[in-house]
Amino acid sequence: MKSSVALITELVQPTIEALGLQLWGIEHLSQGKFSLLRIYIESDEGILIEDCEKVSRQVSALLDVEDPITGEYTLEVSSPGIDRPLFALEQFQQYIGEMVNIKTRGPVNGRRKFKGTIAAVEDESVVVQIDGEDYTVSHGEIDKAVLVY
Repeated sequence: MKSSVALITELVQPTIEALGLQLWGIEHLSQGKFSLLRIYIESDEGILIEDCEKVSRQVSALLDVEDPITGEYTLEVSSPGIDRPLFALEQFQQYIGEMVNIKTRGPVNGRRKFKGTIAAVEDESVVVQIDGEDYTVSHGEIDKAVLVY
């Protein structure tokens, strides 16, 4: 069975691309019966508030029809911003040499938090250099990753 994020990605990506924008990533945060669905959009020209409003209207209507989320939720649409979250391996690849904060789902080499430089992307993993030492974190283990400026 697909995760809620994978299902929502499948549903909303064609709509976002039809508006001439890119889907940067999705966060679905649940707290009891309420949840927050945050959709990040990107464009080579940058993102305007009007872009967020357009995507919000279109996606909201689509989600009302398809109903992939049980219970009440709040929809937020925004640009990834300067402290941008990273979702896909291609995004990590794009920011090799940049500082990143990574939080893992479980312990990796005895730790769950990694703050260092993205050194490489190998197979399905991200290599983070911290104080001259390389740590390899499987992409599937990453709970959240955010660039640090």
